[in-house]
Amino acid sequence: MHGPTIGCVIDIPDALIATQSKYNGAAGRAFVPALPGLADRFLGEWGLRRDGAAMYGVCALVLPVVRASDGRRAALKLQAQDEETAVEPVALRVWGEAGAGAVGLLDHDPGTGTMLLERLDERRPLSEVADERAAVEVLAGLLARLTSVPAPDGLRRLGDVAERMLDGVARAVAGLADEEERRLLRDCAAAVREVAGEPGDRLLHWDLHYDNVLAGRADEGRAHEWVALDPKPLAGDPGFDLMPALANRFDASAVRWRFDLMTEVLGLDRERARAWTVGRALQNGLWGVAEGEHRLPPDQVEIARQLLGRAE
Repeated sequence: MHGPTIGCVIDIPDALIATQSKYNGAAGRAFVPALPGLADRFLGEWGLRRDGAAMYGVCALVLPVVRASDGRRAALKLQAQDEETAVEPVALRVWGEAGAGAVGLLDHDPGTGTMLLERLDERRPLSEVADERAAVEVLAGLLARLTSVPAPDGLRRLGDVAERMLDGVARAVAGLADEEERRLLRDCAAAVREVAGEPGDRLLHWDLHYDNVLAGRADEGRAHEWVALDPKPLAGDPGFDLMPALANRFDASAVRWRFDLMTEVLGLDRERARAWTVGRALQNGLWGVAEGEHRLPPDQVEIARQLLGRAE
């Protein structure tokens, strides 16, 4: 099923319309009908022509394009401006200058948040790599490169995020139906309190899961590289970036070896990384309760139990 079209050619998927309404409220509902004009504007201003079917995620519509001036293939990313997306081009520029393994930023319009990005091979996400250990090694290597870069000024900071999380624990605990889960959430909060005073200063991706890594293209000189995209930039401790690799393609029996592999590759202190990783479980639990859930996500419960030494 599809909603309105761009130039009577490109459908805006109903799934994108739904997620914009769910996560961005009135701003998201206003963004969707603005997409046709936004796409037409930048196809014209940046001298682009369509070069394939539109793609989309939770937050953005992406149009494969070719730049008329030099024939370069690229991706036009259209997304609503918010606290996360506004700083995405800042992080991409910093990573690009450092050669840290993120998708290249070719152009950016600060007023709308529209970006022209390096074209990757959307047919080859890391999630399609069958060898689980090989996929985790790729993620770990990318995280090591990305988090080696100091965060620039102006980003959200993990210290502030942790403070808000800890302020919301009592309210969230009261909203949970299960006593064991209430105790687990308190234990996650206690672990975060131990490290909250040293939140770190690295440039974090915050959402590096297996579908946010695509293979590079030969025409971009990246035929044998894996490239990170769609960051939610944050300044903080690299341990806060490990959870997506544990929760995506979830396998309870793989939690510990994945965690061990990543902390080794990134050279992290295991106890600090453990505390910040269960901090992500805390954050996800708080978000769920705020949306009306009365149980914690099962994968987050299992990961937190194992990292806190409470697995059965």
